[in-house]
Amino acid sequence: MNRIVSYVIYGIIALGALGLISQLTTNTIGFLKQLAMLAVFAGIFYLIFRLIQGKANPKEQRAFRKAVRQSKKRTKERTIKPKQNNVANMSSAKSLYKLKARKKSDVQLTVIEGKKNKKKNRASF
Repeated sequence: MNRIVSYVIYGIIALGALGLISQLTTNTIGFLKQLAMLAVFAGIFYLIFRLIQGKANPKEQRAFRKAVRQSKKRTKERTIKPKQNNVANMSSAKSLYKLKARKKSDVQLTVIEGKKNKKKNRASF
């Protein structure tokens, strides 16, 4: 089945190429006019599509731009390192470290002892 479909596709491509060559040899100016009209219509459709696509959902565009700004701000804050020669910056860095340490919650994890060695009686339910 796959072989038949590929032969049909190759046949269609060959007929198209043959028609293109015959059109080019017999009616060159008409062929060039058709190509120019095709290019003009394709350009018009492309411009219309771009205008419709750009105005389709401005709320999403605003939300995306806002998210980009927030992301840039967040990465900028992470990459800024305090200067080591300035005493004020060192103390502020230490206070920031203390604040971050306080924000972590102390989660108490407990181990629940189970009956690991006791075998189950699978015969009775």
